[in-house]
Amino acid sequence: MRGVVRTRVGYAGGAKKNPTYRSIGDHTETIEIDYDPAQVTYRELLDVFWDNHDPSRQSWSRQYKNIIFYHDAKQKLIAEETRNRVASDTNRPVVTEIAPYSSFTLAEDYHQKHALRRYPEFMEEFRAVYPAADGLVSSTAAARVNGYLGGSGTCEALEQELGSIGLSPARKDYLRQLVCKTEGSIACPAPK
Repeated sequence: MRGVVRTRVGYAGGAKKNPTYRSIGDHTETIEIDYDPAQVTYRELLDVFWDNHDPSRQSWSRQYKNIIFYHDAKQKLIAEETRNRVASDTNRPVVTEIAPYSSFTLAEDYHQKHALRRYPEFMEEFRAVYPAADGLVSSTAAARVNGYLGGSGTCEALEQELGSIGLSPARKDYLRQLVCKTEGSIACPAPK
C-alpha cells in the first residue's frame, strides 16, 4: 500500500513477558505498520483492515483475535468511527475489538516476511543486502516486495516504484511477471 514504510509481525495486547509463538500467553498475533502520514492516512489503513477480515466473526482464540490497537485518542476515535461505518454498511454486529496499545514484541524471524520467504530467489537477494535478520525485518524494500508477493498492490503501482526497491534486473522482471500476470501477462518461471 502506498505510504507503508515497514511491516513487522509480532505479539501485542498481553501482560506475559517475552511472548513467543509457542508460549504466547495472553497476547494476540499482530502486525506493526510504520507508515508515512503524508502519503496514507490512518483511516485509509483501517479501511484496508476492515476489508480484509470478517469483523462480525468471533475470534476462536486470543492468539488470533481480530483487534485494532490504537496509540492515542485520535486513533481510537477514527477506529470507532470506521467500526461504526462497517456495522452500518453491513447491518451486522462488529465484534472486532478496539483496545489501547501497550507494547509490541517482535515475533521470531521465521514469521517475518511470510510471502517473501516463499520465493528463495528474492530471499537470496535480500539476504545479500541484509545478512542479519533484523535488517530484513526492518527493510522498507523487503516489506514492499513482501506485499506484492502476497497479492497486494497493482501492476501500475509496482511499475512506479520498481526502480527504488533495489532488486537485480532479473528479479525486477520476475516480480513484474508475478504481479502483472492477473492484468493480462503470463507468469513465467523464475529466471536462473
